[in-house]
Amino acid sequence: MIPLCLVWQRMKNVVDSVENQIAKNLQYDHGLGLTDYRALRLLSDASDSELRMQELSSLLGLNQSSVTRLVERLEKRGYTIRDLCPKDKRGVYTVLTGRGREIQELAGKDYEGYLIAALDMVSSNEENKVIVENLRQLTYSHS
Repeated sequence: MIPLCLVWQRMKNVVDSVENQIAKNLQYDHGLGLTDYRALRLLSDASDSELRMQELSSLLGLNQSSVTRLVERLEKRGYTIRDLCPKDKRGVYTVLTGRGREIQELAGKDYEGYLIAALDMVSSNEENKVIVENLRQLTYSHS
């Protein structure tokens, strides 16, 4: 039996490798970082295409200063704007723009393919194959 800590480390290595490959593809094809894409995706899925900065920070697993820098980058490219909460002037929202929705949709069409290709590549290693097969099985059992 393989110790749980070793399985955990292998799984983390698989996830890191897959995310690195997806990040390279997103950057090359769409000029987006992986976190940029995830933020746009979260905003696209949100009610009214907006999230409080604190909520975006929590969903992305970023601290407040990191999410502020992220939103500044997205704003400079015209993908988001910031807006004050009408009920609480201290609350700040980030709102997806039409341009942001366009780039998210374009990148989103490619994302699944990037993920499949990265999983295929990382599963060429025998140790990783079982982890990738189990991840894929999870998707099939929840379809």
